[in-house]
Amino acid sequence: MPEETRPEISLDDFREECRTFLDANAKPKAESKAFVWGEGPDDASLFEEIDREKEKVELVEAKAWRAKRYDAGLGWITGDPAIGGRGLTRRHEQVYTDLESQYDVPDQGFFGIGLGMVAPTINDHANDDVRADLLPKLYRGDLVGCQLFSEPGAGSDLASLQMRAERDGDEWIVNGQKVWTSGAHYSDVGEVIARTEPDLPKHKGLTGFMVDMNAPGVEIRPLRQMTGGANFNEVFFNDVRVPDTHRLGDVNDGWRVALTTLMNERASIGGGGGGGGGFTRLKEMVRHFDLGDDPVTRQGLMDIYIRGQVLKLNNQRALAAMKRGQLPGPEMSGGKLLLTENMRRTSAFVSQVLGPKLVADTGEWGTFSWAGYVLGMPAMAIAGGSDQVLRNIMGERVLGLPKEPGIDTTSPFKDLLVGTQGRD
Repeated sequence: MPEETRPEISLDDFREECRTFLDANAKPKAESKAFVWGEGPDDASLFEEIDREKEKVELVEAKAWRAKRYDAGLGWITGDPAIGGRGLTRRHEQVYTDLESQYDVPDQGFFGIGLGMVAPTINDHANDDVRADLLPKLYRGDLVGCQLFSEPGAGSDLASLQMRAERDGDEWIVNGQKVWTSGAHYSDVGEVIARTEPDLPKHKGLTGFMVDMNAPGVEIRPLRQMTGGANFNEVFFNDVRVPDTHRLGDVNDGWRVALTTLMNERASIGGGGGGGGGFTRLKEMVRHFDLGDDPVTRQGLMDIYIRGQVLKLNNQRALAAMKRGQLPGPEMSGGKLLLTENMRRTSAFVSQVLGPKLVADTGEWGTFSWAGYVLGMPAMAIAGGSDQVLRNIMGERVLGLPKEPGIDTTSPFKDLLVGTQGRD
């Protein structure tokens, strides 16, 4: 809904409404104490290695909080009033987000993918009945959503995916495998991209669907990562039936659907922090190990700080554009690149400062705990599109450079690469 046609409620009045709700239903966070080396939680990991039983309890608590928010008119602040949204602006939404961050509420990370990536895609590409059915349930926390894009042979080159969806009357039969799916084990619905016309060029033969993650034929298996946890899953589809009504966009127009999700994904990832406790933790580490006068260490520390400030300013610019109603664009690819590059530099920095303490757990505070960061960082350079793919996006769509030659692009070796099938 355009902002000029939305119901008027001043930001001050809305802020008071939000504060009244939060005061009545949550406790303010305790005043944060200044960071002191050696005190508080010793955890610098990028991914929380949570126990699955504990996770189930926390999910119930998170859903209860979202339902309470939604029922108070604060669960879908920018949404269409015709299907349960509040119809206000992104500025109103930011007011609530800023205020809620001051209160102790259940972890809302369970809904990050469903609301940050999947719901916007449903809103833009699903039919009216599916929008009216799924969106209120997602925003209320009745359903949790996940994203099923990557495959064993198609990660960053998403258009090479091989999962098939074949039409059978008013349904589609889906077969194939997806991998690296965060939250699949507790999700109710998932956005999937499948190949529906293998004879078309790879970007043009794809179609998007919303699938029931509890449907017959869906099998979810946890993936153990090198950090020791299992935050991701592989998902198998064996003759899974999906109603055509749950198709996203037109048949064979799934690439456009996928781009909507990917731009929102990169906005979500690129707008996040670098984990590990932030710059203050790094600075205090340098002081603790008496490296404050070492020029190489000082240079590395300030390099991380400056790049972090650039990332922050880039995110502010992108947020301002979104407040004006613009969709996330290539600048979010740049933001995600900035984030992962700074995380890579942080990994190298702590490895240099800590040395063997990073890999040998001596029990010393603030040392071995960084291993979870260093081991988790490579995943961040892949999630939401690998760094290499994002650089191609920036080069081609922002700088206007020629498209990199590949198997699906024009090159002198095209016929040798693709045979005589006539595909481009």
